[in-house]
Amino acid sequence: MTDTTVLFAEPGARWRAVSYGPILCLAILVLELVTGSTVHWFALLFCAALIAGFVVLQVIAGKRHAGVQLTGTTLREGTESLPLSSIAEVFPECDEESWRDAGANEWESARTLGELTGVPRRRTGIGLRMADGTLVQAWAKDHKALRAALTEVVNRKEDGADH
Repeated sequence: MTDTTVLFAEPGARWRAVSYGPILCLAILVLELVTGSTVHWFALLFCAALIAGFVVLQVIAGKRHAGVQLTGTTLREGTESLPLSSIAEVFPECDEESWRDAGANEWESARTLGELTGVPRRRTGIGLRMADGTLVQAWAKDHKALRAALTEVVNRKEDGADH
């Protein structure tokens, strides 16, 4: 039985971003029409298409490499999928205010999931201990919600294994 219910999701990028450049060009067109100045039809259409084209590429890359999805059986971070059965522990959030021993949070320098060299910008790492003992970093913008969902699923898995 596979549980495909989505427990947490972040798209990585949104398609609405493609419309921002053309909307700005439309606003400039309206401004030119209202003020009676020369209307730059070709330049505005060209810029709107060019901006939208570049943003389409960014959205595709963002969805592919910065998207996060947690189901009942799998954690997908960017291009890497991980079965939840391979996660042994979800580490608690770091308390930046407290004193801690050096090396207390070894997971902060661990490999980042998603075939990335580090945690993507505007996202926060979440420490995971795998069943084989290795440490990795999951990540999300809403790291508190992902950490809570992961902790619940991992604890439920452990409780089910005990019975």
